[in-house]
Amino acid sequence: MNYKMMGRIIARILAVEAAFMIPALLICTAHRDFGGARAFVLTILLIMAISGGLSLVCRGGGKSFYARDGLVCVGVCWIVMSLLGCLPFYFSGQIPSYIDALFEIVSGFTTTGASILPKVEILTHGILYWRSFSHWLGGMGVLVFLLAIAPVSGRNDGFTMHLLRAESPGPDVGKLVPRMKKTAAILYLIYIVLTLMDIGFLLLGRMPLFDSVCIAFGTAGTGGFAIKNDSIAGYSPYLQNVCTVFMMLFGVNFSCYYLLLIRRFRSVFRDEELRLYVGIAAGSTALIAWNIHGMYPTMSETIRHAAFQVSSIMTTTGYATTDFDKWPSLSKSILLCLMFVGACAGSTGGGLKCARVVLLLKGLRRNIRQVLHPQKVQVIRVNDRPVDEKVLANTNAYLSAYVIIVIVSLLAISLDGFSITTNFSAVMACFNNIGPGLDAVGPVCSYAGYSGFSKFVLIMDMLAGRLEIFPILVLFSRSTWMHS
Repeated sequence: MNYKMMGRIIARILAVEAAFMIPALLICTAHRDFGGARAFVLTILLIMAISGGLSLVCRGGGKSFYARDGLVCVGVCWIVMSLLGCLPFYFSGQIPSYIDALFEIVSGFTTTGASILPKVEILTHGILYWRSFSHWLGGMGVLVFLLAIAPVSGRNDGFTMHLLRAESPGPDVGKLVPRMKKTAAILYLIYIVLTLMDIGFLLLGRMPLFDSVCIAFGTAGTGGFAIKNDSIAGYSPYLQNVCTVFMMLFGVNFSCYYLLLIRRFRSVFRDEELRLYVGIAAGSTALIAWNIHGMYPTMSETIRHAAFQVSSIMTTTGYATTDFDKWPSLSKSILLCLMFVGACAGSTGGGLKCARVVLLLKGLRRNIRQVLHPQKVQVIRVNDRPVDEKVLANTNAYLSAYVIIVIVSLLAISLDGFSITTNFSAVMACFNNIGPGLDAVGPVCSYAGYSGFSKFVLIMDMLAGRLEIFPILVLFSRSTWMHS
């Protein structure tokens, strides 16, 4: 295990985190929120002290960096970043419990959007900004950002690939271009451009600048932290529709946007994952609109709410325009199923991912055909290309780990005595990085009622879901450290 290389990476990540707190500090100062400003100053100084200490201790070291090192490094980075990133909430006194502050920032960084705050409007502007910006930073991944601007080792492209694979969502991660740094830069450039476009369209709808920036951060990261207690319900239909469109756009594999830029339009239109993603979203919207048509005065309003919630839940954003916990059972069941499916691989969305759904369905079809024709060689293809058997094996392993973690988490938080609907939807909403669940954790409720133990379980679920399970499993595996 290359501990010195990992220490250098963590030091740089912490330096990036401290730098990104400066705008929040300036906002606190501009609004004369001196308590918030003091909290950010203390946090920045503490983070920089730790970063500087790690940099001194971890100078030099070997160049070898393996896949195991990448998985462990990503897991440790996200945990340390969260442990320190929550301190402004705690030091300012606006979230007086450390476990609650940790829950909130982990929910932000993992783009979950689950909150322990019954009334979010009690937070000051600077704290609200940092809370929303955590979505944007976690959406594409802080390590991807670091690789895009200043890789720790320019001569070891395999090292950067291990980090990108460990942090990026999806069953398989590849390069868009030969150089890994350029791939990371392209991904972040697309991310920034889409975010700026979102802010622009929100401003055209006369949304205030501060609201536009915060809502766009939540939309881009598919996070869902709103700055008002009613989420997006209080904004105009135009603004809600803008959010619907951009949530869907950020749920698309960013490789598709790159293909559009280089004019490979046919490859995009023939992409099986993208077609499944759009098909599920359209079909779910139509079914829900039909199921709830009597609950709203006009069909246009019905379709708007249905499309918004399908987009919000499928992309694991978690914004809400209405209390969908009051919808009929069919509509709530569809939304619950969408929590499993999630967005596309290579997007900022969570969930199982449409790419894995495609692989699982094709794997099931192959198994059925092999029963009927045991001597025939069956090769699974996606987009007319054969899928490596290792990718299929990893997909099956991921599904197994997914089911086990959901069951264990459900049993653990059931000690608090909430209903099975509340507990199951809470686990699914946190593990799939969605945010709102059903019943006591519905869109107009919060996670404040859970005990500290249950909040810790849900924190680990959020981290495991965002990091695609394996970095967290490897980090806490005894065999990882026995052979280091």
